[in-house]
Amino acid sequence: MTTDSTSLDRLHDIIVPPPVPWWPPAPGWYWVLGILFVVVLVLVLRLVLHWLHNRYRREALDELARQKTNLADVQRRATAITAIAELLKRTALSVFPRESVASLTGPPWLAFLNRTRGRAAVLSDDTGEWLEAVAYEPSAAQGLDEQRARELASFARDWITHHRVDLPRSRSCDEESRTSSSTKDEEERVVC
Repeated sequence: MTTDSTSLDRLHDIIVPPPVPWWPPAPGWYWVLGILFVVVLVLVLRLVLHWLHNRYRREALDELARQKTNLADVQRRATAITAIAELLKRTALSVFPRESVASLTGPPWLAFLNRTRGRAAVLSDDTGEWLEAVAYEPSAAQGLDEQRARELASFARDWITHHRVDLPRSRSCDEESRTSSSTKDEEERVVC
């Protein structure tokens, strides 16, 4: 070895600093993880609430599946159709206001089912009349063929699965103030 300080023999490798560790992260990553946690928590909560809110649908579909086996048997068909009609009414009563559903029978009931059907197929008038007739007079099921009974069960399944609850909204204070007329009693208006 030479003692010359400019000699290449005395040259050493470059000392690299240690790599930046992954932990602890920078403060910005704590914010990102916190926001991500809140978003996931909100999504999970919404899914759980949606699942709980649709419990009545799952129970009604289970009951409908039990009744579908009775539709093939001519002797039990009237009982099954009566149970399906009752199931539709019970399902509607569980989500719609009792005052608007409980008293419906005949064409108003069928119109209600078609109006709230969501994506379900429209209940034909002929099938709806059979539903009403068999619900109140079980002996009318003798003239009902299996195809029509299956069509009725299919409509019931679709309605239970897809019906939409669109309750009328109350008028807001702004709407009430715009629609009210200008009179001397404006000072006495009820504050919303």
